[in-house]
Amino acid sequence: MQRPVTRREFLAGAAAALAQGSGVCSPAPLNSAPAPAVSQELEEFDYGAVELTGGPLKQQYDRIHAAYLGLENDRLLRVYREGAGLPAPGAPMGGWYGRNGFVPGHALGQYVSGLARIGRTTGDAACHAKVWALLEGFALTLGNGNRVFAAPNAANLWPCYILDKHLIGLIDAFRLSGLEPARALIPRVFSGALPYLPVRGRDRIGRRDPPYDETYVLPENLFTAHDLTGDQALLQRAKAYLLDREFFDPLAQGMDVLPGRHAYSHVIALSSAGKARLVLGEEKYLRTMRNAWNLLRDGQQYATGGWGPDELFVEPGKGLLYASLFSTHDHFETPCGSYAAIKLARYLLCATGEAQYGDGLERVAYNGLLAAKDPDGQGDYFYYSSYNAQARKGYYPQRWPCCSGTLVQGVADYVKDIYFRSAGGIAVILYAPSRVYWQQGGASVMLEQKTLYPLQGAVQLTVACGRPVAFTLQLRTPSWSQSAPRVRVNGNVVPSNMRRGFATLARTWTDGDVVELEWPLSLRTEPIDDLHPRTAAVLRGPLVYVERNPKAAPARGSSPLDMGKLQPVAHAPTLLAAGSRTFAPFFQVRDETYAMYFDRA
Repeated sequence: MQRPVTRREFLAGAAAALAQGSGVCSPAPLNSAPAPAVSQELEEFDYGAVELTGGPLKQQYDRIHAAYLGLENDRLLRVYREGAGLPAPGAPMGGWYGRNGFVPGHALGQYVSGLARIGRTTGDAACHAKVWALLEGFALTLGNGNRVFAAPNAANLWPCYILDKHLIGLIDAFRLSGLEPARALIPRVFSGALPYLPVRGRDRIGRRDPPYDETYVLPENLFTAHDLTGDQALLQRAKAYLLDREFFDPLAQGMDVLPGRHAYSHVIALSSAGKARLVLGEEKYLRTMRNAWNLLRDGQQYATGGWGPDELFVEPGKGLLYASLFSTHDHFETPCGSYAAIKLARYLLCATGEAQYGDGLERVAYNGLLAAKDPDGQGDYFYYSSYNAQARKGYYPQRWPCCSGTLVQGVADYVKDIYFRSAGGIAVILYAPSRVYWQQGGASVMLEQKTLYPLQGAVQLTVACGRPVAFTLQLRTPSWSQSAPRVRVNGNVVPSNMRRGFATLARTWTDGDVVELEWPLSLRTEPIDDLHPRTAAVLRGPLVYVERNPKAAPARGSSPLDMGKLQPVAHAPTLLAAGSRTFAPFFQVRDETYAMYFDRA
């Protein structure tokens, strides 16, 4: 039995990790076996390679950075200290997270993960210090028996669900905050959870039917944990929990097995399919992800990119998305669902290099995650987006719900969503004020993006490099645009080849080169489903527009709208008006009521 790590040993390990240089650990994986060869068209940048410089994504990013940095460490650790019989200062958390909550202590690893990601991106030492303090406090509660769960009884244990969060917290603390003891804690945390884990994976059907725990969300992080530690038990359990027979294999064969399943957990499970493809070298997982993506897009999706009314996938072709406008206020589990959808998009972008997955990423990032209401600092978090005729953004009834964990992770990942490396250069997926730094042909390169997108369609990219360097710049052409953009380099129109939805520019770049492109942000409507083509949402470019403070709609129907009357507001061109009715991007709505779907006049 392993003895507890002492505070002195924990802090010594953290200090040693920082003494290695930059403070970011990137040693070779302990798993020395080469990964099977799989085709990857694009690669993600490291968190430290990209910075946000302005715009709505950065505004939300900065607010979330401050909100999670402000969470009190003693409160977060109290539930674990209570279980270990240690002094437990700090006010009780309550809600889902508290001692007698729905899933006590469930999100600690996600808070650690999000802070490590933000710290790596921004260089904020306070984020890393908080990561170290939280993991030090957690480690001191494990005891000789490696007590990893805070729940006082088995009914609230959810071992797979919580282990998944613990693992990503430890992985990101090690990789991004330079905390060597975090890697050493991985086998201990897994060992402590093992007696409570099922031997084989199992599916979850519906929203409330047993078994409620979700083995199938675990493989992605188990594979990574094995890579960092070399522990074969982690690898074997990752394989055992892949949802092949019930979910992945039917999807790979083109079957629609989504209806009736819990929406978020099965989409986040597709990230485990993406990781399994890379680790096991099986291309069936790419077919799985592709087919799942198409089924989501074509039969499950609202205009925002959200899905899963009442957290369940619907049976397509029966008008059930339309029916949901009148049967529920819970249309999309927003921070969780957005996080899952964006991760799936990144796996597919890397595997295929196809811009269509960037279109889906853009849709849910700007109309889902960016549209989430900010937390209030007391544990109240936005959970469901509502698409009813007179909806309002509110908080989940219980504090510290699951979306409190995915919110910080998803927002921290904005820097992962904008740029991707290609074999010969770089691909721009999202248009947002930002900078990216990388090495190309032995030269240091920086690409800076200036834009008011998504509120305006013009984008300017400036190259900075110490010497001329050849690379290919790929610019995603959004699927909603009517045509390929006119591209200028240093003021001159240049031809660009279209490839997989990207306008590509292959040339030798010099310091100060400027690329300009623009898309007209034309208005369009998007029907809610095939059986109700007249009930539609209004979109302008990538953004869903909603009516602010609408009048009461008919009991069984949506307010009529004559699209031809919609015009930009003179003093506020990002707003639209039709007579006395005002329309704004969904992400700009705060506490007012709104309507998203209308009957086209």
